[in-house]
Amino acid sequence: MFTIAALYHFARFDDPAALKPALASLCCAQGVKGTLLLAPEGINGTIAGPRGGIDAVLAHVRALPGCADLEWKEATSLDAPFDRMKVRLKREIVTMGQPDVDPRARVGHYVEPADWNALIRSDDVAVIDTRNDYEVEIGTFEGAVDPQTRSFGDFPAWWQANRERFHNKRIAMFCTGGIRCEKSTNYVLGQGVEEVYHLKGGILKYLEEVPAEQSAWQGACFVFDNRVSVGHGLRQGPHLLCHGCRRPILPADRDRPEFEEGVSCHRCFAETSEADKARFRERQRQIALARARGERHLGPAD
Repeated sequence: MFTIAALYHFARFDDPAALKPALASLCCAQGVKGTLLLAPEGINGTIAGPRGGIDAVLAHVRALPGCADLEWKEATSLDAPFDRMKVRLKREIVTMGQPDVDPRARVGHYVEPADWNALIRSDDVAVIDTRNDYEVEIGTFEGAVDPQTRSFGDFPAWWQANRERFHNKRIAMFCTGGIRCEKSTNYVLGQGVEEVYHLKGGILKYLEEVPAEQSAWQGACFVFDNRVSVGHGLRQGPHLLCHGCRRPILPADRDRPEFEEGVSCHRCFAETSEADKARFRERQRQIALARARGERHLGPAD
């Protein structure tokens, strides 16, 4: 059984690069895999491994400057959710591209999962899904606005173009685990909106705590590991991953003419060139050869 921990924390890291070696070494020694991002604004990522290994890494992260009150969400999986460990240095732990946004200064009002339904069903509340379009497509809350953004960095431009739609409304925002809402609520507050709320712990905490029969959630929630999607109780959902575009598909989508294992699906077939597809086919060939040797193909190291 693998323990999965999804975490983020905004803190000031004066030298993120200096934190990377010890963190990467500990993860490797403890058999922990996944991805952790380090930036001057903090840490973000999802890791999986044995219970003791996850505990050791979380203790290390809590000891980092300003991270003593780190919170995280856990799940379990019978299969390994990740193939390797990556610790990466980034400019932002979640990319919004707004240098004046600082979640450490101010964020929206946190709403516990048990109180979320009552808030979003209020007539004077506009509910906004801050995730990417392909995430929203497979699941969202009833009545939520879909900004149809391809990346989180598109959100500020969308807000500027649509802000008048939400005049005299309270704003409630949500995302997968909460991190995007830390920035989006700070941004919207800075744009003059007075009452802004966000779902504490994100969709994952809601699906963990709110029974299906009481839920306002519809569909599945995309997650950034080999589970692909989860539903109520954080049970693994039906989705697979297109390894050409890294977006979710259903098993039936494999029967579409655009689908080619490791190369394309109906979502991305028209988005990639023949040169791209040739490169993806070679990657898929190497994966098949590694599998035939009883090995796991991991691709180039980061």
